[in-house]
Amino acid sequence: MFKKIIFAVAFATLALGQAAKAQTNLQVFYDFGKDRQHVTTTLEGFYNDNWGNTFFFVDYDYNAKNADGKDYSPSGTYFEIARCLNFWHDVPVLNGFSLHVEYNGGLLMNNPQLADGSFVGYGINHAFLAGLDYFVHSQDFSNTFNFKVLYKHILRGVSEVPLQFTFVWGMQDLFGLKGLRFSGFADFWWENHSVITGFDELGFPQWADSKIVFISEPQLWYNVGQWIGVPNLNLGGEVELSYDFATTAGFKVRPCAGLKWVF
Repeated sequence: MFKKIIFAVAFATLALGQAAKAQTNLQVFYDFGKDRQHVTTTLEGFYNDNWGNTFFFVDYDYNAKNADGKDYSPSGTYFEIARCLNFWHDVPVLNGFSLHVEYNGGLLMNNPQLADGSFVGYGINHAFLAGLDYFVHSQDFSNTFNFKVLYKHILRGVSEVPLQFTFVWGMQDLFGLKGLRFSGFADFWWENHSVITGFDELGFPQWADSKIVFISEPQLWYNVGQWIGVPNLNLGGEVELSYDFATTAGFKVRPCAGLKWVF
């Protein structure tokens, strides 16, 4: 779900593989994870200017169910916005480095429902990040990579090591196939938080403590629209790889299939 992280994000240059063009896109996924099996939408934007670039995304999960088991509203949301600042484009030694600032936060409501019919609510605390981004790319910008080292302040949270490491990549026309794009991010940070290890016989969660979080969301998209005169349309999906992310304990693999529309 989260870039993001996400981040999620992932982050400031997910779209640079498309020759650093500004872009807004909408992604619609179906999550096949055993603990998910619902629709997620992601609205994502990347915009560059003379002072750097801005990246944001907003995730919504659609999984709040009524007594009949029917979805009736979004069940979670997450927002992230990041800005890379670079005023030294023409300095050969320094032009790959940018200053990075970021905000993220959200709210989850986990399924399954508890014994009393309610959800497990989990707020992703306000987080403010700042640090250094290093950007490398192929000559034609078809392959791009970002490495970020960020100081992370989690409001109303505790972190023994207030750092986050982020890797972002984008590879366009993979294996020489025009329109095939492989992109994604990986985040690792320290945060003291609680995760659900299971449920007791009454359906109430059992909790354990965790100090680290990892999440990665590799995506593969193919521009099928190029063959039908609608280059905005992409089909593909992503796999969420996570460890102790949000309230979920342990390592999880959650595949998603989806479509992406580039505005």
